Formats: sequence, C-alpha cells, structure tokens
Amino acid sequence: MSEPVHYEVEGAVAWVTLHRPEYRNAQNVAMLRALDEAYMRAMGDDAVKVIVLRGEGKHFSAGHDIGTPGRDIDKAFDRLATGWYPHANKPGAEAAYVREADAYLGLCRKWRELPKPTIAMVHGACIAGGLMLAWSCDLIVASDDAFFADPVVRMGIPGVEFFAHAHALGPRKAKEFLFLGGRMSAADAAAAGMINRVVPRDELEAAVRDWASRIAEMPRFGLALTKQAINFAEDRMGLRDTMDAVYGMHHLAHAHNTLASEDYIGGQDVSSMKKSLEDK
Repeated sequence: MSEPVHYEVEGAVAWVTLHRPEYRNAQNVAMLRALDEAYMRAMGDDAVKVIVLRGEGKHFSAGHDIGTPGRDIDKAFDRLATGWYPHANKPGAEAAYVREADAYLGLCRKWRELPKPTIAMVHGACIAGGLMLAWSCDLIVASDDAFFADPVVRMGIPGVEFFAHAHALGPRKAKEFLFLGGRMSAADAAAAGMINRVVPRDELEAAVRDWASRIAEMPRFGLALTKQAINFAEDRMGLRDTMDAVYGMHHLAHAHNTLASEDYIGGQDVSSMKKSLEDK
C-alpha cells in the first residue's frame, strides 16, 4: 500500500496531501498519524513558512473510516499522538473515548495550534471528519464543486469530535447544518463565514499558491504570534470549552448506541451515510 500522506516542499511552502484516493481519503488512524508526522516535519524545517493541506483524487476527505479494508479501530499503536494511554485493550466505553480523544479531538487541537499558518485546499467532499481537518487549518479555500456536511446526527451523535460548528457557522446555521444533515455548497459555506474563498475548480491550486506565497513573505515569528492571538481570542469566546463539553455528549451517544442498537454508530454504515447525502 502507498503511504497515506504525501509530503513535499516547494520554496517556503510544505504541501501535505491526503493519499487514500481509492477510499475518498477516508481517515483511519494510520493516516492521521502520518498526517501528524508530516506536520511535525514542516514544524522542524525553518525553510517552511506555510503549510497547505489537500486531498488526492476526487475529494478532500469523506471523513472517518467506517468501512474500508484499512479500518484500524481496534489496532494498538506503539505510540500515542497526544499523551493518552493505549485504547485497544480497554473495556466498554473507555476504548472509544480514549481512541477518539487521542486520534480525533487531540490531534485536531494540536494541529490548530501549530505556530505556522495552515491552509486547507478543499475540493469535492469535505464530510464529518473532513471538516475537522479543514477547521483545524487557519484558512480554507474551496473550489466551486466542493461541498460540506456533517451527517452524524443520523447516528444519534451531536456532530464530530472537534466540535467547532457553532463557532464556524454561528448558532442558527449550525443547527440547520446538523439537524438537516445535508450538503452545504462552497458558496453557502463562504456566505456563512465558514470558509475564506471559493474559486473555480481549475483555479484552486493557483489561488492557494498565491495566498501561500504572500503569507510566506511575512516574518515567521510575527505569523506565529498573530495566529496565537486569534486562537486565544477564539478560545475566550468559548471554543475550547464547547469542545470539552460536547466531546462528553459525543461519547454518551456512542455508549447509548452500543446499548440500544447494533453498534456504537447506531447501525449506520458507509452505504447508508452516503445515501443520506445524495441529492440533498
């Protein structure tokens, strides 16, 4: 199998590419660990001023891996990304809580706080876990064929683990987004303030290159301090507290599903979730 994340540097820009195109860049933990390694590689390279995250193939990311041959939900990893203890041998709700605290919420928080500016370059689908990867970036530039969705309320779960919905969209739009569970176009996402810019598909890379090169002209420490300042303000507005509270709700929902239905995602699968987004 090819590496799930590709890394290359051009001038002052690191290009980090999700590389499971045959599965719409669905995120197993192996991919997320590889993504973390790519980000840390960029952090250690003084020549890199800006990081771009993009997806190979037709889509940015279809979200968490809930059904590919590479799904690794029960796999024990030899190291943890954010300080949590191993999950695979833990009973009951503990296993899922620890796994997602490390691989999902923990990593996305870590990436949000990277001291170098990050740009998500989004095309095609950006669904559920894909939102987390985009939201943890500082800027989001999308093509006009991109769409965004978080359909996990269908699983009985109040949104993905990195719960930034109310902050990224505002409360009423966030409720619409989650209650209906359908697609939000790039144009509507831009109008709601969730993304920065929409461009034609064939102009997406050029637009991102332009922004990345202009940002790279700024002093490194100035960029780091500015990013820290904005993140600080956002956290004072309640983002971090919201995530802490909703993460507990998220895992109450998982535990409820395990007791009341077939599994911890309420009996949903790739086919049912895909169908829920068709023509909506």
